[in-house]
Amino acid sequence: MVPNTERLRTLGLAAGLVAYSATARWQIPGRHHPVVQAALGSALAKAAGARAGLRGTPLRAGLGEGGAAAAVVAAAVAAGIVLPPVRRALRQRDVPPRGWRWLAVDIPLGTVWAEEAAYRGALGTWAGQAFGAHRGRLLQATAFGLSHVIDARRGGDPVVGTVLVTGAAGWIFAVLAERTGSLLAPALAHLAINEAGAVAALVVQHNRY
Repeated sequence: MVPNTERLRTLGLAAGLVAYSATARWQIPGRHHPVVQAALGSALAKAAGARAGLRGTPLRAGLGEGGAAAAVVAAAVAAGIVLPPVRRALRQRDVPPRGWRWLAVDIPLGTVWAEEAAYRGALGTWAGQAFGAHRGRLLQATAFGLSHVIDARRGGDPVVGTVLVTGAAGWIFAVLAERTGSLLAPALAHLAINEAGAVAALVVQHNRY
């Protein structure tokens, strides 16, 4: 029997992560720095006793499955960029002035690793222990989807659609982490989605086609 304290602790972490995502618009010193974000995610994962799986067999499994997922994502984005509706959406996307930092630092550290460590690492570990694999994965995916409400509103995207899509992605990322025992697998898939979209936006806006 799982103690109620463990479930309350897990629900508190889920609520805290969603609430923290709502502070994205606030001008808190260091709030948007990628190193700060990555450090916070790593600290949460360590506190929860999450397995990073960055050595040995888990590392190799994470590279294999994560790399395969990343390749599928990259191919899908490359195919989709030829569609006029996709190009129109990419032309309207906000692109930071320093594209190189966006691709090399902000996305890998401030978004991908920070979120994988926090959601699949910390929350995924506690949720699985407190609620079981299936319900724990559902809780983690729901929190991940809700954490993107502010991003959707800021970007003018449909809120419900964004929550559903990112929630589904959170579920898939969790499955990758559980199958491989490594956060590298979901991180590579997550990185491919964000990087491919960012590169596509930069290409379309630079070439104006």
